[in-house]
Amino acid sequence: MSIPDTAMVFAAGFGTRMGDLTRDTPKPLLRAGGATLLDLALDRLAAGGVSQAVVNTHYHSEQVAQAVAGRAAPAIHLSYEPEILETGGGLHAALPYLPNPILSVNPDAIWAAKADPLSVLSRDWRPSMEALLLLVPVAQCRAYSGAGDFDLAADGQLVRRGDAPSAAYVYSGWQILRTDRLARMQGGKFSLNVVWDQMNAAGALYGAVCDQPWVDVGTAEGLRTADEMLRKAG
Repeated sequence: MSIPDTAMVFAAGFGTRMGDLTRDTPKPLLRAGGATLLDLALDRLAAGGVSQAVVNTHYHSEQVAQAVAGRAAPAIHLSYEPEILETGGGLHAALPYLPNPILSVNPDAIWAAKADPLSVLSRDWRPSMEALLLLVPVAQCRAYSGAGDFDLAADGQLVRRGDAPSAAYVYSGWQILRTDRLARMQGGKFSLNVVWDQMNAAGALYGAVCDQPWVDVGTAEGLRTADEMLRKAG
């Protein structure tokens, strides 16, 4: 199956865990391996054949707009949020600009240079799914101190960690999502976890695994780790 040719790229947050690094700069414009986090994500999308990207903005939105103004691919549409809406609310607000299903990407999730997340999503996506979340084995996560998010059932459906002490996989920040349930939400501020839980209850939330190094750029340490990983790869 092919992936959607339009992606939603989340770039609205404050990045407060980055400390002084984001005092005057939005987190997506921090740099790793010589490029901004936002450009790293957009470059992957363009290389994978994604022709359009909707980028939501809020914090220092004018800097984000200026940063993408010169891009030729993918074509960029900016979706300004007057307030932080979280992942679900931000995606809901951008629905008028998005097809169904949609590819969504967090630019603070950095893959090793040899990883090909779009190919994994394309390989495993099926029309019967409501969402396909791209997962990383915990052992491949860098600058990550959590206990994992999901396990996988034999048929590929996701099993939340819940009260278990650990789970085998972490959500990478990349997914394909059908927007039918999202469109029925009232909007406002909410997490995509609300929609995922509905899909999970309906047996329609699946996972695909990209077994390559991945960095959670949630802190200054994560940014340094991503920079080192990308520079070592040349």
